[in-house]
Amino acid sequence: MFKETSERRRFTRVSTIMPLQYRKLKELSEGTIGAITRDVSEGGTRFVANEFLPLATRLVVELFLPAQPRPIKAISKVAWIRKVPLGNQYEVGNQFLDVGRDDKDQLSEYVKKVQVTTL
Repeated sequence: MFKETSERRRFTRVSTIMPLQYRKLKELSEGTIGAITRDVSEGGTRFVANEFLPLATRLVVELFLPAQPRPIKAISKVAWIRKVPLGNQYEVGNQFLDVGRDDKDQLSEYVKKVQVTTL
């Protein structure tokens, strides 16, 4: 467990598993790819992908928050990536670059709600 003073993150991250879809910004004509989150914050998400995504790749991401009628949409970039020890999957650290105000508010509310229920 990290002490607050050692935490470098700007936003609080909460462990949560939810569906996510992404597509590469430069390949918008391609279909979306499904993935599963490991955690989420107002600044980004960590998810598991079945493909290697180079650092700084720009993505269009849709997060499907529980009990919400539509997904949260964001433009993001790959901040880090590492291979999962077993299998051919990768954990992807994804930083949000552009999120609409309403979507940002919904995400913030969700993170706070999850944080309170896990304390």
